[in-house]
Amino acid sequence: MGLRFIRHSALFAVVVALLVAELLVLLMTPRSGVITPLPTDAAQWFTPAQLGRAASFNGLQLWLGIAALLVKAAVLALIVIRAPAWLRGPYRHPIIVSGLVGAAISIAVVIALLPLAALMRIRSIDYGLTTSSWGAWGWDLARSAGIAALIAAAATLIAIALIRKMPRRWWVPASALIVLGGVMITFAGPLVIDPIFNRFTPLAAGPARSSVVELAGRAGVKVGSVYVIDASRRTTAANAYVVGVGSSKRVVLYDTLLNKFPPAQTRLVVAHELAHVHYRDIPHGLIFLLIVAPFGAWAVARCLRLWGPHDGLPAGPSSVPALTAAVILIVFAITLISNQLSRSIEERADAFALTLTGDAPAFIAQQRRISIQNLGDPDPPAITHWLFGTHPTTLERIGIGLAWQRGERPSGVER
Repeated sequence: MGLRFIRHSALFAVVVALLVAELLVLLMTPRSGVITPLPTDAAQWFTPAQLGRAASFNGLQLWLGIAALLVKAAVLALIVIRAPAWLRGPYRHPIIVSGLVGAAISIAVVIALLPLAALMRIRSIDYGLTTSSWGAWGWDLARSAGIAALIAAAATLIAIALIRKMPRRWWVPASALIVLGGVMITFAGPLVIDPIFNRFTPLAAGPARSSVVELAGRAGVKVGSVYVIDASRRTTAANAYVVGVGSSKRVVLYDTLLNKFPPAQTRLVVAHELAHVHYRDIPHGLIFLLIVAPFGAWAVARCLRLWGPHDGLPAGPSSVPALTAAVILIVFAITLISNQLSRSIEERADAFALTLTGDAPAFIAQQRRISIQNLGDPDPPAITHWLFGTHPTTLERIGIGLAWQRGERPSGVER
């Protein structure tokens, strides 16, 4: 009886989901193509003023981010513990009302976080990172909140419909729909959602495009499209990324990167992004989702049974607060675990960029410069980096460049 209770408990399901995610991280972590960073000291690469400025900015931003997590948790706990009585209905169309409640909760969380988001933005303006107006920021926030509310409404509506149809096994088809949704968003995001917020223009013919084509040819990858994003409308930070699958696959470069970084350093950023194409990191991310989704959905179902209403009525609007809280909790916890995999993948991409270009001095200079320009913390606290970091620290990346200079090479690299 005790063993059966444990197997059907919410805690057991959550632990299993997290263990599966951790096992996947261990199995999918690159075993080749990486370079072990050499240890180095931030004082060798950054002036006291630069380190002080980064620490001043990131220290309070970190605490504001933690405060935002706590506020979000408090809002979700409140709507679960003290759910409004009117959610019980009855309603003529409970599934539709459930979708509206899901959207309302999404918007409520955004509103609750608004003061902290504004304070973080004020500090970003003060430090010269943010360039857009408050009106533009508000318009972006409204659009992103609207899109999130639409997604929340659709997901909630489908979930409640499945729960009413299959009260005990609804998480099985739900997990399949989660994977399908992940594929659809990965494919359609660059085509439908991203252009709502930014203008994307094809990288014009010239030295930069010629460098991309030459690097892609040497890497043996089909890069898809290469676009420049008008990031300077919002920020002085520089970046680049790979997004999409199939015909929507593209490499995106910030205009701040092209305009403010030397060609050799921009070339290394491009080589890094081509590594993600070479190693098929986005499809592998979808495989991670495919495997972990059933366990995550099962954990959500167990949490819903524990936190949701126990009035014996079919699932409906009164179930939405517990459902929303459970989904956010499980997604957050799995994301913390998957960050380990992200960091190892980014390390491999750095090694690939060095293999492709052979330019360790430019690589080191680029890591140092982008940290200064983006006000990054070169050596953040170990616990916060382990939890939230998606990339190696700046010092670790500089250490990879130093190891390359010393003669270290990634093992088992496919070219």
